[in-house]
Amino acid sequence: MSDYDVPAGRGIDVLRVFCGPDGRHGNALGVVRDGRDHPDEASRQQLARQLGFSETVFVDDPERGRLDIYTPGLRLPFAGHPVVGAAWLLDLEILELEVGEVFARQDGEFSWITARPEWAPPRTLQRYASVAEVDTLPAPPPGEGWLYAWAWEDEAAGRVRARAFPRRDDGIVEDEATGAAALLLSAQLGRALNIRQGRGSQILTAPAPDGAVEIGGRVVLAAQG
Repeated sequence: MSDYDVPAGRGIDVLRVFCGPDGRHGNALGVVRDGRDHPDEASRQQLARQLGFSETVFVDDPERGRLDIYTPGLRLPFAGHPVVGAAWLLDLEILELEVGEVFARQDGEFSWITARPEWAPPRTLQRYASVAEVDTLPAPPPGEGWLYAWAWEDEAAGRVRARAFPRRDDGIVEDEATGAAALLLSAQLGRALNIRQGRGSQILTAPAPDGAVEIGGRVVLAAQG
């Protein structure tokens, strides 16, 4: 029995992206394998809202890796965990998004993409003094705007504790693993990071040439449509 309630017979897979070392946690992602089933933006937005995942990705061309990404409330030109998940599922080295081509690679248990900080939607990256302060934040914290709360677990080793709060009234109170925010944090700090986010998800980052950043993590198939 799957933990994910998706419409039966609709060709929707559910992945968990950025799983922890034990294969648990990760951010759920809905993947509509044939985007032609939902040919317009309104029907895609409706399905993304119905599924209720932080993001749902529609595959418009599985051979070229053409993707279209939605939250429950809006369309995104780029997002980290949908692209990492789709690259793993489609087994492609290049994906096509509105922002341009995204390069992907598989390295053992980790799937990686290379992305640019300017592709990521704006986030407030707020550093806290300790892991305990991040852990005890209410969900969501008071305030407005997308918040990525983080603290060093081990600064010398590049280990970070983080939590993410969209604060956009679309039903997603806390985002379990946020590739775009990890990308922005890695670019801001100028170094590779090993991020523990949410309940136990893991995101890896590494600086790439020309200001780009690699984002990597484990992906598992949670439910097949």
